[in-house]
Amino acid sequence: MTPRRRRLLLVIGILAGVGIAGVLALQAFRTNVMFFFDPTQVANGEAPAGERFRLGGMVEDGSVVRAPGSLEVRFVVTDFQRSVPVHYTGVLPDLFREGQGVVAHGRLGSDGVFTADEVLAKHDENYMPPEVSRSLKTPQPGTTAPPQG
Repeated sequence: MTPRRRRLLLVIGILAGVGIAGVLALQAFRTNVMFFFDPTQVANGEAPAGERFRLGGMVEDGSVVRAPGSLEVRFVVTDFQRSVPVHYTGVLPDLFREGQGVVAHGRLGSDGVFTADEVLAKHDENYMPPEVSRSLKTPQPGTTAPPQG
């Protein structure tokens, strides 16, 4: 084999290796990306069916129901326009309570119930994830703005 042919095969091999590594990296990135949706977007069908995503909003007052003797809890997340029921089995954060901001990671079931595998609560009185804050402050056409405070 001539040196020129050997170099050509080496360059082709390197390009193929870089291409395969790029495809694998993009595939891994795509499977780990999780989008954020508020309850109005979920109710409008904008959330991906069968895929994991983040659901954010406020825990509706009077909606938290705990199963006796287990870690199962059901609650409703709202953006003051629409609401989505959530089912979660596990230990909730200490700051989780009704009327507080929450972000849940999970999937939307065919029954319209969001099954969470992780629940995050806001960590102080002033913090709220930017996506949740925007969705709560932006009134939809034909609705009134949520109470401030």
